[in-house]
Amino acid sequence: MFKPPSSKGKGRAEVVIDPDFEDLFPVITYRHVLSPPPGARNPLRVIALCDSDAFYAACEQGRLGIDPSRPLVVRQWEALIAVNYPARKYGISRMSKWKDALEKCPELVVVHVATYREGDTEPQYRENPDTQTHKISLDFYRRESMKILAIFKECLPSGEIEKASIDEAFIDLTTPVREEMLERYPYLRQVPEESSESLDTPLPPPPTPFWDGLGNLVPINPPPSEGEDTQSEHVRTLPEDVPITWHDIALSIGAEIMHGLRAEVRKQLGYTMSAGISRNKFLAKLVASYKKFDSQSILRNAAIPNYLRPLPFQKIRFLGGKLGQALVDEYSVSTVDELMCLRMFADDIQRRFGDESIWIYEIFRGIDRSEVKEKAALNKSMLAAKNLPQPIMKTSDGPSWLRVLAAELVMRLNDIREELPLTWPKTIVLSARKSYTDGKRKQCPFPFANPLTADFVASLAEKLWKEIMGADDSIPLNVRFISLGFTGVDAGEAGQRSLEGFFHQGVPPGRKPPSNSKSASDSKPASGPIASNSKRKRETIDGDGEHDSLSFVCSRCHQRVSAPDTGSLGCEESRVAALGRARMEHDDFHFAQDLAKKSAPGQPSLRVSDGRQQLEESGSSRPLKRKKGPPSRPKEEGIAKFFVRK
Repeated sequence: MFKPPSSKGKGRAEVVIDPDFEDLFPVITYRHVLSPPPGARNPLRVIALCDSDAFYAACEQGRLGIDPSRPLVVRQWEALIAVNYPARKYGISRMSKWKDALEKCPELVVVHVATYREGDTEPQYRENPDTQTHKISLDFYRRESMKILAIFKECLPSGEIEKASIDEAFIDLTTPVREEMLERYPYLRQVPEESSESLDTPLPPPPTPFWDGLGNLVPINPPPSEGEDTQSEHVRTLPEDVPITWHDIALSIGAEIMHGLRAEVRKQLGYTMSAGISRNKFLAKLVASYKKFDSQSILRNAAIPNYLRPLPFQKIRFLGGKLGQALVDEYSVSTVDELMCLRMFADDIQRRFGDESIWIYEIFRGIDRSEVKEKAALNKSMLAAKNLPQPIMKTSDGPSWLRVLAAELVMRLNDIREELPLTWPKTIVLSARKSYTDGKRKQCPFPFANPLTADFVASLAEKLWKEIMGADDSIPLNVRFISLGFTGVDAGEAGQRSLEGFFHQGVPPGRKPPSNSKSASDSKPASGPIASNSKRKRETIDGDGEHDSLSFVCSRCHQRVSAPDTGSLGCEESRVAALGRARMEHDDFHFAQDLAKKSAPGQPSLRVSDGRQQLEESGSSRPLKRKKGPPSRPKEEGIAKFFVRK
């Protein structure tokens, strides 16, 4: 049985490694182990960045069953967007053209990403799609990315996972590492009886961590670069006998966990991944590219100074654009070390770039307080867009592109509804513009339809298109960008009935249906498990199973509300749309009532009028005037002026 090292006398070696990195060796106490992790300031924090190797190429290798050792690239039009590692040995990069790549490697496999064209209900793989008539689809790669995230969450239920991009994810390993530490070293579960400092007692000296087989350990004193006899002037020789810390133990456990996660992804999906493991997101991201392809790299706190000092700071996230160039112009430097050597750098950078710029000073010292936050599983909006190589010049040419965009939206929404059946958008939005600033936008409520088809979405989009552009084909349009999207996408709540149920609600006991309602026998019966479920619910509510497809019963006032002018609603889509409008109008009525009840005399209240909310003084019917023209943006000051607002 392992015995804890003695901590009597607290004869702990004092670590003095670099005056510019004073926070690298904080005192770690029982409180840090036994209390819930305090977020970004936890000295036992372990963060990993997992990056799929040549992800698009790996996806295509798996789809086609091609040996991973064969050179393969993924093409989008004339450019390459993914190059696997065997192809890189031939000097092929993502900057290459696909025809040039074939000249370098005749046996190269070239795969063009899937595309949509008019009439497609799902994307197809074609050898030479035409940018004039086709639209790129990356949905296959998104699905594979979600499979990887699902494996992470299944294997690591106590970890926080943040999707950084389609092929990258941050993982906060602090909690699972802490759990494993207490399991391996049970003497950490209780403060020694002889201690008088309670939870703030420093931990005893740690055991020796084992790094073998866990990845690439970044050295404290890196060797000279290839072709150099001496170390870089930015590297300072540090003592190799830096004492082991409990954070090193935490990093080694985190590396074991990441090794297992990567192995599980490779086993289930066949994808290789590279990972970086360190004390925060910034350093994990940097070290992930230390030695890539199916490996992981570990950056100990003791190795941070010499890892950061020679780094060209414009390679750091947010410092590669205007802000990074401003630092170069202001201080005539290019590396982290050169900036750190400037006297009064922290005070000067705040004076020149604003108080918020202190994060630059901290980043250069390996400090990053941003937390790993799991993003919502469901985005509130979806967008399918196309930059048109040839502009749309006539109104009649628009619907063909709308059908292409509609097919993509429908497939993505149906994919989500397989996992979250209650998911549905509130609004459909169409945008078209001639330039970045000259555009038009129109939206309308998105009614429920089952099954959801591209034709249904395209029909609504075409109505919006005609409202925006008119019906006169003789007027030139010159539309260079078009997009179709859903907003207000909601997954519904647990226990909520399926959307179909809203269109088949029964009549409350003792209340007769209105004379203009239709019985169940007048409409085509639905089929399938969802329809059967809805039928069972109706029978439970009604007793006799009757329903009215053109009305609904409000759950708040228990009144039956019917769609107006039902005689003119000849097709199913029109009936569904009319019922959707009736429901929205009735909800607005209740919303207005709620606001009226909450408003007290003499207090500002909200009045719902024509679908807009206007703020007005109680007792006054005059709404506040809105200024014409686009809203003015506040003048950006300090560091904010170096970033583009999107």
